[in-house]
Amino acid sequence: MTAAAVPAGAVPGAPVGIVGLGLTTMSLEPGGAPGDLAAQAVTAALADAGLTKRDVDGLLVNTSQGVRPDRLSVALARQIGLGDLRLLEHLEIKGATTVAMVARAVLAIRAGMAETVVCVFADAPLQPGGSAGSTYAHSGGSDGVRGLERASGVLGSVPTYALMAARYLHVTGGNPDDLCAVAVSTRAWAVHNPDAVVRTPLDAEGYRASRMISTPLRVLDCARPVNGAAAVVVSGRPGRGGHPPVHVLGMGFDHPVRRRRAGTESWFGGGRRAADDALAMAGRRPADVGVRELYDPFSVVTLCLLEEYGFCAPGTAGAVARSGALGPGGDLPTNTGGGQLSGFYLQGMTPLVEAVVQLRGTGGARQVPGVTTAFVGGIGGRIDHHAALVLDREAA
Repeated sequence: MTAAAVPAGAVPGAPVGIVGLGLTTMSLEPGGAPGDLAAQAVTAALADAGLTKRDVDGLLVNTSQGVRPDRLSVALARQIGLGDLRLLEHLEIKGATTVAMVARAVLAIRAGMAETVVCVFADAPLQPGGSAGSTYAHSGGSDGVRGLERASGVLGSVPTYALMAARYLHVTGGNPDDLCAVAVSTRAWAVHNPDAVVRTPLDAEGYRASRMISTPLRVLDCARPVNGAAAVVVSGRPGRGGHPPVHVLGMGFDHPVRRRRAGTESWFGGGRRAADDALAMAGRRPADVGVRELYDPFSVVTLCLLEEYGFCAPGTAGAVARSGALGPGGDLPTNTGGGQLSGFYLQGMTPLVEAVVQLRGTGGARQVPGVTTAFVGGIGGRIDHHAALVLDREAA
């Protein structure tokens, strides 16, 4: 059997890391096609890495679900002038896709099937004459269980997660102040993030004054969709842009597909295995993690994931949030760019982008001092998919 050829310049067994990061402007106004936004993000990521299109031999793409005729696809390679690619794929496991793209790139590079891979996500849910809420409310189809839900008035994710939030608060003995604490902490981070779309300071009084969407979720408990894109460059070689690589040390996945764990009240069954696998691969423990960047489409998700991933004991996340531990200066800094609630909602790219910023030490006023390890968590569908990364400033 002939061994696979190793790309020129690749070093077998060398660590693989994120060497480039690119963002578009995150807009709350209609405009911009996903392909054009993605092209801007890829161009910015390559410039950040000090690389050119000729250095790229892999492209992985993902876009939000929807019916737009211009959804992002592998045709992006032609649009931005890439060619002679060894790896070209469109990946789709909903909100867990960003982690899946990074993992796919890492595994391909380690296997000698590529050397430098760009991963990009783009979304443009804000369109003239409509709202992002109406776009997401009509996703998922109208047959089967979704059809029954739609007929009963359960449209989209907000009422679904509102039901989960009500149950979570009941089981844990919590109250809406737990949700408030999450929204306030993410806003405190977003105030210092120039890429965040909502940077006005928020306190508990302001939170309680916001309108109720689906009890107990208020508008400030919900993510802020944007038109925008983000891209990262994953490579087995250091970039030439002056930034140290952010090494991918651990990866983990689990796909329970709505199964419940027997005998337990499971909010995110499967997430713990994904987190444990990623931490074990990286040789890290939850206590070693400096920042937690979690997929947070709703405030209650942050509480559930902190418990699911083992960062706090079951039923205690609300108290942890109320203590101020999640916000600036706290002992458990979480979603340090404002997350999806106050930062921007680009699905799994939102937590990944902030993890890279923190590990590079370029967070400015929101930078967490001395952070060396970051955990990135992604969920997809209705908690059908879990994905986790452990990133570190040092190679394994």
